[in-house]
Amino acid sequence: MTTLFTRVYVYDSAHESGLFGPTDVLIEGNTITGIGTDVAPVAGADVRVIDGKNHQILLPGLINAHFHSPANHLKGSLPSLPLELFMLYESPVDAELAPTPREAYLRTMLAALEMLRTGTTTVQDDAFLMPYPTPEIIDAVMQAYADCGIRASVALDQPELAEDQKLPYLSRNTDAAFVDSLAAPPPLDSAGLLGMYDYLLERWHGSHGGRLTAAVSVSAPQRVSVPYFEAIDDLSRRWGIPLFAHMLETKVQRALATEQPRFAGRSLVQYTADLGLLSERMNVIHAVWTDDRDLALIAEAGAVIAHNPVSNLRLGSGVAPFRRMKDFGIPVALGIDEAICDDSANLWGVVKTAGLIHNVSGLDSDLWPTAGEVLDSLWAGGAAALLQADRLGAVREGYLADLTLLDLHGAAFTPFNDLRGQLVYCESGSDVVVTMVDGRVVFEAGSVTTVDEDALLAEAREHFAGKLPVVQRARAAAGTVYPHYQAIVREAAAADLGMNRWIGTR
Repeated sequence: MTTLFTRVYVYDSAHESGLFGPTDVLIEGNTITGIGTDVAPVAGADVRVIDGKNHQILLPGLINAHFHSPANHLKGSLPSLPLELFMLYESPVDAELAPTPREAYLRTMLAALEMLRTGTTTVQDDAFLMPYPTPEIIDAVMQAYADCGIRASVALDQPELAEDQKLPYLSRNTDAAFVDSLAAPPPLDSAGLLGMYDYLLERWHGSHGGRLTAAVSVSAPQRVSVPYFEAIDDLSRRWGIPLFAHMLETKVQRALATEQPRFAGRSLVQYTADLGLLSERMNVIHAVWTDDRDLALIAEAGAVIAHNPVSNLRLGSGVAPFRRMKDFGIPVALGIDEAICDDSANLWGVVKTAGLIHNVSGLDSDLWPTAGEVLDSLWAGGAAALLQADRLGAVREGYLADLTLLDLHGAAFTPFNDLRGQLVYCESGSDVVVTMVDGRVVFEAGSVTTVDEDALLAEAREHFAGKLPVVQRARAAAGTVYPHYQAIVREAAAADLGMNRWIGTR
């Protein structure tokens, strides 16, 4: 397949204005093969021409560097709560909530369609498949990504330790029955989880021309044993794929350093580094409650931080130290986290929030993020998180043709003042004209072109409306342990841990 974009502007991070053109861009197969007014397809090739009309701009496709697809159908359904409380209602335990393969397919597709409509071409899905992953559910998730045409890297985000190993302050709890209940093992042990990774890797990694890939995940260091963490790291090394690890998202997680003996006063980052498992393949997710020692270790390892500012606000986790991350030279990527704590799969809201939230850090305004830094996180940081910085994140010859065509005559750019500023602070995704993934147009003229979008959305509406009473019943049952988790959150909030990532506090 050959596509020629004519009379388009092209985003260029090195250019003073952020763009050049009008020019032409030639796509042959899944690769950008030429940029310039003199590019021409091979004689006799079947060429599709897309005219940019001298007012449309080709951007790199947006990269959603951190996401959890299993909650796609629950957006807007919960009030804002701290993570430890939010998770009780996000994925409560109930046998009737175990999804069928079709349900897993539909809920994955919900966000994928929204991402394609708004110009996101790549997603890193850290999928927690409750109660545990099976081949049938893995296939359903991957098939949804295969069918819609998005580029996806998918891991299995599952805990491998009992709940009592993940929480601080349990020794203060006088409800023995509650504490004892936390010692129950997770539904699938390490051998079972590694077996599911074998299936994911062998069945799906590199499929569909390399558009679908596997990643690996420990969920978080406090949620897994050292042998399992080492086994996951070994898979990451042998297959050359990213390893996802949530670290220091909340103050409760910072408190684990002194409240869980196995951490021996070390933060989760320091603990991971001491194990020799903090590497250039790791996506350190959130990193809100990190200090300079943590950031130095992340930088030394060459790891990437996945920054999720909307989720951090929704859950009250705090404001991540973005400027310090950049000071240490750490690549920062941007992520939605999940549709239930962003309430959208539109990455433009994350872009704008990243450009705004750090302005209340108390730092001098010269140290606030620039629009260019935010866009660098979106594209270069996202590509680094995928371990594909040599072929994604730029409109450049030899790079993969993952592209977003935006109309500069749209509301966000009228009048046209500054490209970077208007991309970060004004664009909402409404000006996306074409989304291309791997050289294939997957969204244009207001519709996703790869699937019957209307039929899928209608099916999803009917299916999940029928499931809602089960969700509500399970959430009511989860409320019985709410006071115990709330006590943990409140104790951490009151603790002096030598740092603060909240604003507006005394």
